[in-house]
Order: sequence, then structure tokens, then C-alpha cells
Amino acid sequence: MNIFEMAKIPLQKAIETINLDPGAAAIIAVPERTLEVSIPVKMDDGSTKVFTGYRSQHSSILGPAKGGVRYHQNVSLDEVKTLAFWMTCKCAVAGLPYGGGKGGIIVDPSTLSKRELEALTRAYIDKIAPIIGEKRDIPAPDMNTNAQIMGWMMDEYSKITGQFEPGFITGKAICVGGSLGRTAATGRGVVVAALEALKLKNIAPADATCAVQGFGNVGSWTAKLFYDAGVKIVALSDVNGAIYNKDGFNPYEVDAFVQKTGSVVNYPGSEAISNADLLAMEVTVLAPCAMELQITGENADAVKALIVAEGANGPTTPDADEILDKKGIMVIPDILANGGGVTVSYFEWVQNLYRYFWSEEEVIEKQTVMMRTAFKNVYEAAQKYNVDMRVAAYIVALSTLAEAMKIRGMY
Repeated sequence: MNIFEMAKIPLQKAIETINLDPGAAAIIAVPERTLEVSIPVKMDDGSTKVFTGYRSQHSSILGPAKGGVRYHQNVSLDEVKTLAFWMTCKCAVAGLPYGGGKGGIIVDPSTLSKRELEALTRAYIDKIAPIIGEKRDIPAPDMNTNAQIMGWMMDEYSKITGQFEPGFITGKAICVGGSLGRTAATGRGVVVAALEALKLKNIAPADATCAVQGFGNVGSWTAKLFYDAGVKIVALSDVNGAIYNKDGFNPYEVDAFVQKTGSVVNYPGSEAISNADLLAMEVTVLAPCAMELQITGENADAVKALIVAEGANGPTTPDADEILDKKGIMVIPDILANGGGVTVSYFEWVQNLYRYFWSEEEVIEKQTVMMRTAFKNVYEAAQKYNVDMRVAAYIVALSTLAEAMKIRGMY
């Protein structure tokens, strides 16, 4: 089963639960458009190398497509189609006027010089320019892309259109139209959703513990903001290994260590553990914030957390979902928990359109309100239909999309 087919399993459960019209289900099941491009780049040694890139636009039912661009050697067509589908659902759950999009280039960016990386980035935008724009499809950062790369993309697209185009892309530096609060936004969404779950279980943050898998942008900010809320962070990991301290970590200090050494491994006062140990840790909240397919049918029974808050996309497989549900573990699904990033990307887009910018406090307040509302809607759907939170999130998304399609006369 490929990742795109795997993603359809909870979707199908939601379709059957609410008896969704077959016409609406058929429309949602496939992307509207997927583009594959060849990107020739002149390398520093004088040779020319051709890279493969993708942009998938799953839906424009609620508005322009929205979604990141990732640079990774394992990017595939199935992956970007799946991530675009998840973005459609994520935006619908969050109540945003967007459909889902996703892009990627098959490349290990660590092997490129800065000049080669910029050349690749600009050439990619040249190739996909006919199908993107602030009212068509709005890219953003994703794995191995950042504000600098977004800046190159914005500059290239502005050259193509002949005018300054900040609203074409989000995740930019503040000086060229980025939004305050964007860097921490995805992690903040994970934490807001998890804190709502703790309220339901009558657990005070000060009485809670957390293990965070992944210490990139999402994982590090998830850990920091949990720490700020009073939750004890007892385990952290990155691609090099995992660390544990029963008395808890200060993730701000761990981050400073990572900036110097490149890894959480060997952090002073920590005990080295395996990734499997971290996932099986007896904590209140487990936050998988690394890669997809981390909690599977093979290791789900070992999970002891009360709550799994998915900061990554697709970290839990459908067979693992069934096991966790039987164990009474609440899984806050990715299309709800990590929706904070696209929510603040929406704020950035709005600010670009108006050329009027909000304070960081305003951004945080607006994001928190939207995340709490989304959590409430999903939890109420779970209770109404007696389903787990993932299926409930798809029910919320499908209901929103189906209503819009019906009004537009699409089925």
C-alpha cells in the first residue's frame, strides 16, 4: 500500500459514517491537477544536472491551493499527492478559505552550494509559474526549505509577473512581508490542541509529562511551548538519536546546545535512549514531530502515552490507529494538530493582500482561538458519531467541502 492509498483509509471511514454523496466523494478522492517538471541546473563544476520537481493541487473547492515545497531525495509523486490531500483536509478543519497543494524536488540540498540551491529554486518557480499565484496556489516552506528559499521564490515570481508579489508565497522573512509568529506557529498549534485534550482529561499542565520525537522547527517549538505551559519535557530526539531525563529538559537550553553541536545527542545530564524507547515512554503526551510512518502496527502496542499529538504529517498508520484507539489513547490527528502552520500562513497572506501587519500578540491570539475552535469541532464530531479523532477530523473536513461543492453545483 502506498502512502496515498493509506491516507484514504480514514477518509473512507468518514465517508461511510456520514453517508457522503458518491459524487462529492469521487471529487475529493483525486487531485485536481498534478504537474511534473524537469529542472536543468548548471552546477558549479560546469556540468548540467536535471532535477525532477512536482506540484500537486488537490483542491480549489474552498479557495486557492495552499501548501509547502520540500527538498528531499525521497520526494515522490505519491508523496506530494498525499500531502496535498492532507492540506485540503487540514484547511477545511481549520476553517480556512484554501484548498490543498504540495510541491517538492527530488534533491539532497546538503549536496548543493548556495549558488546551486538558488539556481534550482528559481528554475523550479520558472517551471511551475503558470499554475501558481496568490489567487491560484500559494507555496510555503516545508522539509529542507526556509525563509531564504521562499525569498528567492518570491523574487523569481515577481520578475516573471513584473510586479512585487509578496502574497504569492508564505513563510517569508519579516522584511519582505513575512508574519510575526510564523516560525513557532506549527509547534504552537500542536501545543494548543494538546492542552485542550488535557483539559478534557482534567490534567493540569504542571502534572503532565511529554516526549517529543524530532527537534527540527516543529519539534523544537512544540517542546519549548509545552515547557512554557508548565509541561515537563522528559525526552527529545533528532535523526542522530534520543535523550531522556526524568527531571525534565529546558528545551531552550537544548536548542542552544543543538545550535553549537548539531544534535541533541550527548546533551549534558541526559541519558541516551533509542527512538523505540521514546515512542514507548510512559508520558502524558507523545508528540511525533519528525517523519511519517513512525507509529505502526508493529510498535503501537508499546505506546503508553495518554495523548498522541501529531506534529508530523502521517506519523501513525491506520493499523496503529486501531491499536491506539482500543488502548484508549487519544490521537490528535495531523490534520488538526499541526494546522497551526497553515493558519498563520493564512494570516501572512491576508496581511500581504492588505499591506497591513499585526503584532505577534495579535497573531498568537487569533491562532489560539482558531485552533481551539477546530479542536472543539473535531471533538464534538467524535462524540456525535462515536469515532476516533482522526475519523472525526475527516468528517468535519468532508462536511465543509461537501457543503461548498453543493452550493457551487459541483455534484
